[in-house]
Amino acid sequence: MENNKIAVGLDIGTTKIVAMIGRKNEYGKLEVLGIGKAKSLGVKRGVVSNITQTIQSIQQAVEESESVSGHKIENVVVGIAGQHIRSLHHSDYITRSNADEVIDENDIENLVNQVHKLVMLPGEEIIHVLPQEFKVDSQADIKEPIGMYGGRLEANFHVVVGQVSSIRNIGRCVKSAGLDLSDITLEPLASASAVLSQEEKEAGVALIDIGGGTTDLAIFKDGIIRHTAVIPFGGNVITEDIKEGCSIIEKQAELLKIKFGSAWPGENKETEIVSIPGLRGREPKEITLKNLSKIIHARVQEIIEHVYLEIKNYGHETQKGKLIAGIVLTGGGSQLKHLRQLVEYITGMDARIGYPNEHLAGDSDEGLSSPSYATAVGLLMEGLENHAREEKEAAEEEILVAESDDQDESKEPSVETKPKTKKKSFFEKFTDGLKEFLDNAE
Repeated sequence: MENNKIAVGLDIGTTKIVAMIGRKNEYGKLEVLGIGKAKSLGVKRGVVSNITQTIQSIQQAVEESESVSGHKIENVVVGIAGQHIRSLHHSDYITRSNADEVIDENDIENLVNQVHKLVMLPGEEIIHVLPQEFKVDSQADIKEPIGMYGGRLEANFHVVVGQVSSIRNIGRCVKSAGLDLSDITLEPLASASAVLSQEEKEAGVALIDIGGGTTDLAIFKDGIIRHTAVIPFGGNVITEDIKEGCSIIEKQAELLKIKFGSAWPGENKETEIVSIPGLRGREPKEITLKNLSKIIHARVQEIIEHVYLEIKNYGHETQKGKLIAGIVLTGGGSQLKHLRQLVEYITGMDARIGYPNEHLAGDSDEGLSSPSYATAVGLLMEGLENHAREEKEAAEEEILVAESDDQDESKEPSVETKPKTKKKSFFEKFTDGLKEFLDNAE
């Protein structure tokens, strides 16, 4: 049973792969037992481009976190991002056969399953169906319809769609690395649960997660996810630009960006110069910090404008969609100097850097609350929540079975144990389908 309390988040990123093992401590906070990271070589813009290398990197990250924590990893929760993700809005309804009974979870499940039958473009698959608000008969704006009476149940949905092949490739990598896939989650949603507070989600907030290959956006308002997007640019294109602009190798460009980079070119003097050793036998190169920050500024501005366009598309300029809590920046790319000021300048919204320490136990390692671990922490939380849910359902079943044993003369309650076991979220069905597909593919 003890092992059941442990979960693992696996963040397969473009720059790094992180495996994080953790459990809940007695105060319900996250206690991270071990973390392993490996350089990610087979992933481009959030999509697996080299299966063999990705498998090796996953194994390396997993082995490292296993040796740190002393726990064996069996199943993981994986994040998915990448340029193939898109989201759409859809509303659907069901007519209930018996309006005299109150609405229960099964009705909502039927409604969600109906949305899953939507016909997508060829090669696309639904990853998440997130109900936003419900309408019962003609009463609108209902947050929680369970327990109400009504004949017609209607809801608006935020539907996240991705490419089947990309999702399967990730599943394939995880399986070939000797792990089981317990769940797949959209990365911006994972990062959001790690760094945003409930108040921010209520007030309205845009989370911008700047990774190596992609920049993910998640917008919340009234506590509900309203919009998600994945923009296929991230920290790597900034490094590329520095590499091209200064004619240096990638390793040096990355170091320059981290050590001296700034998103705001105004503050560097012309006289500030960095000397970079030349390649074998060549003269060292001298680069002015002003030029460096001009290169970075141009690219960062482009990324932020892309994101801002998405925020505008969501409708943040309308009275109803106003994001009072502004913007939260997270991910490795959010550590760039003066990025926050640039974001505030371009969007005119308040911004802060989001550290995933919202749910971490107090004595956690400093390094864990770095924005670059936001997604991994979020995936770990997701895994622990799944465990809690499964335990709760198992406990409920036991109670029902016990009740049916008590009342031998009336056999009714025992009938009820069936739907409980069969109740799988679509996502589990999807993951099971994926597992089956992978098993057959071996």
